[in-house]
Amino acid sequence: MEEPLLQIKNLHVSAGDKEILKGINLQIKSGEIHVIMGPNGSGKTTTANAILNHPSYTKQEGNIIFKNEDITHSKTDEIARKGIFMSFQLPEEIPGVSVTNFLKYAKNKVTGKPVKVFEFKDELKKYMEALNMNPKNIERSLNVGFSGGEKKKNEILQMLVLNPKLAILDETDSGLDVDAIKTVSKGIEMFKNDQNAVLIITHNTKILHSLKVDFVHVLVNGQIVKTGTQELAKEIEENGYARYKI
Repeated sequence: MEEPLLQIKNLHVSAGDKEILKGINLQIKSGEIHVIMGPNGSGKTTTANAILNHPSYTKQEGNIIFKNEDITHSKTDEIARKGIFMSFQLPEEIPGVSVTNFLKYAKNKVTGKPVKVFEFKDELKKYMEALNMNPKNIERSLNVGFSGGEKKKNEILQMLVLNPKLAILDETDSGLDVDAIKTVSKGIEMFKNDQNAVLIITHNTKILHSLKVDFVHVLVNGQIVKTGTQELAKEIEENGYARYKI
């Protein structure tokens, strides 16, 4: 029996004095796309940050296992090197650091190997063309002056270049128009294979219109209250979250 790539076991997480996650259980296997959906404030982003062990959150109970290794209290940079990538709802701007140099540095840190410049540039060109990105953006400061859509495409570009085992996409579809969502979905499809997995975190169903997913989890008030197929997302689109509130 295949072991899960990621296991979250009875995870309780707080921020300050407030408990946000109240016993999350989740298993993700290689080759799967999972979606966590829920209303604002339900704990979706906290779940993502807890996996990466963000210092703003405290794990009170439970474990996170990645590739059969307990990473519950590992440092964030160590978790990234083990093969977990996270795109952010509000990508950071880094003045003075070009997209190219940022990606070269990140790839070197993740792989521990020198980046072969010509192969790297060819790879960037291929991915940027597929994502319909302006080739001039590659020499601009990371996300500085980028539109919301350009920032989200840049996050997908990072995912493709770094090629993690698990990609966590936090509200990647937020604020995007239909065409940009289709492009982001295309990038996810380019990334996904039998050796990796994707966890999409969202509060709506827009991105699912252009993407086939394996499991949808409804997160309400810090607990997963329902798990189903893509049909569950369609039901939520029609009826909202009211019936799942606890």
